[in-house]
Amino acid sequence: MTKVIVGMGTCGLSAGARQVYEKLEGILEANPGAFELSGTSCIGMCYREPLVEIRSGGERTIYGGVTEELAEEIFDRHVKGGEILEKHVALGIEDGKIGSGTEIEFQSLQEKIVLRNCGTIDPESINEYEKAGGYEGLRKALLELTPEGIIDEIKASGLRGRGGAGFPTGLKWSFAAGNEADKKYVVCNADEGDPGAFMDRSVLEGDPHAILEGMVICGRAIGASFGYIYCRAEYPLAIRRLTIAIDEAREKGYLGGDILGSGLDFDIKIKQGAGAFVCGEETALFASIEGQRGMPRIRPPFPAEKGLWGKPTNNNNVETYANIPWIIVNGAGAYAAFGSEKSKGTKVFALAGKVLRGGLAEVPMGTTIDDLVFKIGGGIKEGRKFKAVQMGGPSGGCIPADLGQTPVDFESIPATGAIMGSGGMVVLDDTTCMVEMARFFLEFTQNESCGKCTFCRVGTLRMLEILTRITKGEGEQGDIEKLVELGERIKEASLCGLGQTAPNPVLTTIRYYRDEYEAHINEKRCPAASCEALVDFNIDTEKCTGCTLCAKNCPVDAISGEPKKLHVIDNSICVRCGKCITSCNFDAVYKS
Repeated sequence: MTKVIVGMGTCGLSAGARQVYEKLEGILEANPGAFELSGTSCIGMCYREPLVEIRSGGERTIYGGVTEELAEEIFDRHVKGGEILEKHVALGIEDGKIGSGTEIEFQSLQEKIVLRNCGTIDPESINEYEKAGGYEGLRKALLELTPEGIIDEIKASGLRGRGGAGFPTGLKWSFAAGNEADKKYVVCNADEGDPGAFMDRSVLEGDPHAILEGMVICGRAIGASFGYIYCRAEYPLAIRRLTIAIDEAREKGYLGGDILGSGLDFDIKIKQGAGAFVCGEETALFASIEGQRGMPRIRPPFPAEKGLWGKPTNNNNVETYANIPWIIVNGAGAYAAFGSEKSKGTKVFALAGKVLRGGLAEVPMGTTIDDLVFKIGGGIKEGRKFKAVQMGGPSGGCIPADLGQTPVDFESIPATGAIMGSGGMVVLDDTTCMVEMARFFLEFTQNESCGKCTFCRVGTLRMLEILTRITKGEGEQGDIEKLVELGERIKEASLCGLGQTAPNPVLTTIRYYRDEYEAHINEKRCPAASCEALVDFNIDTEKCTGCTLCAKNCPVDAISGEPKKLHVIDNSICVRCGKCITSCNFDAVYKS
């Protein structure tokens, strides 16, 4: 039977997938047995949502930008008539190979390991996960491999933690395995909080069983009997699908006692976080699970020795665990065949910002920034100039466009002063003020500081005060030097990763865009015409038609002029609200 599948991830639902699904439900009610209807999650093409896939035989046709009206047309012409609506096809796939569609370029460089099931199976069906090879890795790990054999396989794969630090996963597991205790824990960090990052959320929504399977395999390897998934409460769909997956896995014997007759007892519980960014740091996360305030602890002892409840604990993020079943099934060598010499495998990135094709992409380690931005992302919106990427969120840094050939791996990115982080990549164009961008990210980390150590609590506040002054045109000589000194000291003296990385956006923008800081301070000018206090609003004498719309929409009567004649803005009155720009139909109003 023809199968109709609707993308029901957060991105799809936000774009109207629920209405499309309900429309198709109505069509199915009126045409019983005409097709089978189900949902899936994000396939990565967030910019083309809502997505609807028609699956028949070995052919898959994925339509993009589907409305209720288009859904009805797809049923009438494709499902009933066998006619493919070519102009709406995002991807045409036959026998597993992409052959047509407007989004071939988006998929061209991708190799999907973590995202292997996202957008292809129903995440609320354990049967579909099993049909896709799910839990075969667990079966092999429990019935064919010893705990030491599992760890050796993960070591040989070269998998490094995908949460940002890039520590070798197999080595980390061996530390926890080597510490004897009456109780051990496996923790999954799903507290994804970076602005512009949505990798973990999409994996949790699209393939929750892969996380459970990876965690149980880890439990077998280190000798643990219980696991926690620490997921932020702002991810309700991910939590709902995880809850369904845990119940299904228990029912089928993949969680609980004597799993698959192996003698392993292992269960998992979800802990919802309240949204504190600092709880992405593992010891603060442990404190939160224990019911304490989320604040980092001094290390050593490290979690492998004394972690959750004072017991040996292994903590990895969502993406790391999602790799584990694939490695166990396909072998370390198959995984190590992807990537670069010291950074093996693939990496999932969330493309956001000024890029044309925003969404999720999984590429081999070592893929360049330019390839991600231009080949997968399709370049910059409105044909503007590519300026930089912010990688690693508030803990990361800014990489300028002239370093676009930098390979994205654990060695090359830190050399730029940034970090890869968990995979958020915010693309910036020439309208972005780098000083304001640094201020925005520092304000975020300053607000999220737990306040435990002075350098982070007070130091980031002093830096934020300086940056705020600069963006208001009140910068002073010596401010740049103060920012650098404060940044370096905060990095050196802060207790946890939040404070140690908080200055990165500031330090990298000073490193690569010092001229913008100097223009703000010395010339009281914002080169990107972005900082409101340093911007004048003007009217182009050649484009203005005297339609009076700008004057009518100005809330402070700062615009004067007669109908059908040139209008003028008095910047001494102007409050920089921007209504004149949005109301002008002739692009005559501009900032300088």
